[in-house]
Amino acid sequence: MTPRWNGTPGRTEVWYTTLTDPATGSGVWLHHELVAPRDGAPAYAHGWIAVFPKEGPVEHARFGPVPWAGREVSPGGRTDTGGSTDRTGTPTGRADGFVAGDVGVAPGRMTGSAGPFTWALTEEFQGPPLHTFPRWSWRRPWLPATHLLPATRARYSGTVRHGTRELRLTDAPGASARIFGHGNARRWAWLHADLGGGDVLEVVAAVSMRRGLDRLPPLVFLRLYRNGRTWPRRAERTAVGWAGIGRFRADIGLPRWRVEGRAGLRRIRVTVTQPPEGTLALDYTDPDGSTAVCRNSERADAEVRVERWWGRWRPEAEWRLSGTAHAEVGGR
Repeated sequence: MTPRWNGTPGRTEVWYTTLTDPATGSGVWLHHELVAPRDGAPAYAHGWIAVFPKEGPVEHARFGPVPWAGREVSPGGRTDTGGSTDRTGTPTGRADGFVAGDVGVAPGRMTGSAGPFTWALTEEFQGPPLHTFPRWSWRRPWLPATHLLPATRARYSGTVRHGTRELRLTDAPGASARIFGHGNARRWAWLHADLGGGDVLEVVAAVSMRRGLDRLPPLVFLRLYRNGRTWPRRAERTAVGWAGIGRFRADIGLPRWRVEGRAGLRRIRVTVTQPPEGTLALDYTDPDGSTAVCRNSERADAEVRVERWWGRWRPEAEWRLSGTAHAEVGGR
């Protein structure tokens, strides 16, 4: 979970974790963010925690902003790597993870406090890394942003206290992910769905802020990890198709949004419903000072249907998640 940022202004980096408590049905969202303003002002760290109970309103609290106190960067903009790499292939430095006051993300552990919240969680990765965007985009930041999961799934244990209440987690299913880029998209949608049996679906659909790309329909990056294999095989297949033909399509909206497309002999349709009463709206500030709003639910519903061509389209797999999908829609 080592920081990717190398001192360049105009970048943002995010560590986030979402999980579902199987005992209570509550969802939890931890968001940790490093922002390096484009104007060269000092980098800062901030974030929030949110709890999505099965009954009752969503509760959240923010922490920061505070000066970035994580990984060291030399005056020349080169990061002290120490010669080793983490499981994503990122060089490791003197400080692993995220630091913001008493909030920290380190390998296998997340701790902190914000407002009435305090938390101490352990994290156990399960499964291989999953690159939602092309693998090369994490090493070479040529795209507006990139996204990956250090592991397809994880299990979380520990406590989240808020006010007089305490959420005790034991092997709660979820996942952590990383984002690195120039800021938020013009419009976007995101889904993490634990399908059971080790299978996972990750979706990012977005309209870029970059000139030219902002005229395109949402580019879809969809990765279905099933039976130990990832489909489609290449991450860019769903976004660009073949010379633009066969791109996956996204219809982004609330409370319901959809993604569908075909690759090879399979096609998929994903429908996500974010309940208004279980959706939290929060604002983001990008490195250039512009703002965006995300609407997140850690108690979303999802329907996933996969079909295979055998002379005609035949059902191959279907999943229905009720209150356990993690989803978000954002825009400006």
